[in-house]
Amino acid sequence: MNLPYFISQRISKENKRSFSVAISRIAIISIVIGLTSILVAFMIMEGFRKEIRDKIYSFNGHLLVTKYVLLSSIDDQPVNLNSEFYQNWRRDFPYVDHVQQFANKAGLLKTDEEVQGVIMKGVGKDYNIDNFTPNIIEGKFPEFKEKGYSLDVLISKKLSNQLLLKTGDDVLIYFVQNPPRYRKLKVSGIYETWLEEFDDRIIIGDIDLIRRINQWPDSVTGGFEVFANEIESLDAHREDMFERIDHDLYVDLISDKYIQIFDWLSLIDRNVYIFLVIVLVVASLNMMSILLILIMERVQMIGMLKAMGAGKPLIRKIFFFNGFRLIVKGMIIANILALGFAFIQNQYHIMPLDPKNYYMEYVPIVVNPMVILGLNVITLLIVGLALGIPITVISGIKPIKSIRFN
Repeated sequence: MNLPYFISQRISKENKRSFSVAISRIAIISIVIGLTSILVAFMIMEGFRKEIRDKIYSFNGHLLVTKYVLLSSIDDQPVNLNSEFYQNWRRDFPYVDHVQQFANKAGLLKTDEEVQGVIMKGVGKDYNIDNFTPNIIEGKFPEFKEKGYSLDVLISKKLSNQLLLKTGDDVLIYFVQNPPRYRKLKVSGIYETWLEEFDDRIIIGDIDLIRRINQWPDSVTGGFEVFANEIESLDAHREDMFERIDHDLYVDLISDKYIQIFDWLSLIDRNVYIFLVIVLVVASLNMMSILLILIMERVQMIGMLKAMGAGKPLIRKIFFFNGFRLIVKGMIIANILALGFAFIQNQYHIMPLDPKNYYMEYVPIVVNPMVILGLNVITLLIVGLALGIPITVISGIKPIKSIRFN
């Protein structure tokens, strides 16, 4: 039998109305509040990161390959589809999962009442519609023709409200060029991302229409959107691709193109990690104070054990097991509460958000088992190690004085 563990159990089961019971409950509550807050904060952080990244990457991919030019322009410079990169990306770049064509063209959408400046993003049959489908709230993605070009377009909810358009309506677009050219488009669907960079101005249509307006042959495109297998290594992938790609092409990270949004995500990450440190420090100090109180309440017992020949290591283990049990109880309750909150929030969206400020309508939750496990291990180690500080008080307790202690 493990004697220190047995004695610690007997202590915890003694008079339920004793002062130590109340202190023990306070210890458990402090662990529950601290760890629950940490777990929920990290699940929300993971949710924000996933939701925002998925929205941006569904629109643009992870990397952008375009023509290398000295001056920036809204309209893209043509890239040859016979380029070494596009023809051999499956062979040369194993970390690339998918490559799709695109081309941008500035224009004006005009109805009887309103005019709105937009950028038409042309895509083709190789476009990964499945990535973008979660953003579509009405209608469907434009259908491409085998010959010629489609006049179907996908517009944002914000543009549909401004121009009073709905699915199935026709709208004129005047392309910005000399001389101006126009086409009558049909709204096939409406999307919504809550990201101003997209919803304010982007419409999605057929890349062959842009080729016709720009008088491009079928053998060129505006650029390539690249989807990688591992987004954690995008910086390394970008460097490798830039070194090996055609000399007239340039590779951009999408995170650099929308740097303000990604900086906002980094700020959230930093705040959550600061919160983690604060909570762990507070929880450790609470456990140290509570264990010290428990030790002082058991001074006479410590003196009796020493008088009967019990060594300091044995007595330390008794109180370590006592404190450790409180930590484990608090952690179990905290995990149940945090995971229960995650389930309820994902099912019922009980915590709404203002989409204008947060880019989504409710607090997103992502349960990452490895993150949950890591936070539990960190909490257990740091708070558990903090128990060693008050336990050192036991060394200074003298048997004779402690037995007479009142």
